[in-house]
Amino acid sequence: MNPTMSAAAGRAFQESKMSSKPDAAGSESRDATAQQARLRVAAVQLVSSTRVDENLARAGALIAEAAAAGARLVALPEHFALLGRSDRDKLAIREADGAGPIQRFLAAQAAANDVWLVGGTLPLFSPNPGKVLNTSFAYRPDGARAARYDKIHLFGFEHGDERFDEAATIVPGRTPVVVDIEVGAAGAAQRWRAGMSVCYDLRFPELYRTLVPADLILVPSAFTYTTGSAHWEVLLRARAIENQCYVLAPAQGGRHENGRRTWGHSMLVDPWGEIVAMHDEGEGIAVGDVERSRLDAVRASIPALRHRVL
Repeated sequence: MNPTMSAAAGRAFQESKMSSKPDAAGSESRDATAQQARLRVAAVQLVSSTRVDENLARAGALIAEAAAAGARLVALPEHFALLGRSDRDKLAIREADGAGPIQRFLAAQAAANDVWLVGGTLPLFSPNPGKVLNTSFAYRPDGARAARYDKIHLFGFEHGDERFDEAATIVPGRTPVVVDIEVGAAGAAQRWRAGMSVCYDLRFPELYRTLVPADLILVPSAFTYTTGSAHWEVLLRARAIENQCYVLAPAQGGRHENGRRTWGHSMLVDPWGEIVAMHDEGEGIAVGDVERSRLDAVRASIPALRHRVL
């Protein structure tokens, strides 16, 4: 799925570019470089089971598929390693920061596929022995860790027979995190600023204001079918539009062994709010390009970030 902006908007952006003539060869060269700057990204969609080894194997296969499609950044969904029969099952696989089989898997996959890898979330030990931190790691293409973000907002939901209370097993994080994604040879590397978030964070726009200016927002998720069918796409597009950046949202998507059904529809959304790529249900990947020229054109057309008052 590769929708584009409306014809009128496209003409407006093109006319804006044409009216700005370079005043020197250096400016013309910089403009050409900006036009060429792009980052291919992939959102991995899973239907995680109650077996960690099986989930890691499926994640590994899809990371390799995304890398083969040219992705330089690959992101996994929330709880990619386990969706247990009970919310407390994740306590059995929690890891210490910097150690453990799931973290080793992520580092190895980043290095083996030569990609930036955002490891969805995994459970870490917390100060509360009965709870975990729900943590997203970012790894460089050499397997070194680049960033850690602990999910701040914890999901609570009651609707008929559906009930979720993440605060019963998870300790909230406190700190917003931005990571610089560098791609390319030394001396000619492109740098992309990526803000980290997880699932329920999506409903709190004030978090994302602390991350801008960002080129890309990451939202690994496991939205329920009920909430996802109602709100997932509109929230993702809103965060992209209001922050004038791309949003990459890998998700769980299907019927799980524990009876839970997740919405899926992993996608990449551009700063105009258009869906660049999407995978609706079941395992798969959504691959698309983050383009510097698109970011610049949208921000020039409506300089909303410069117009902020509060």
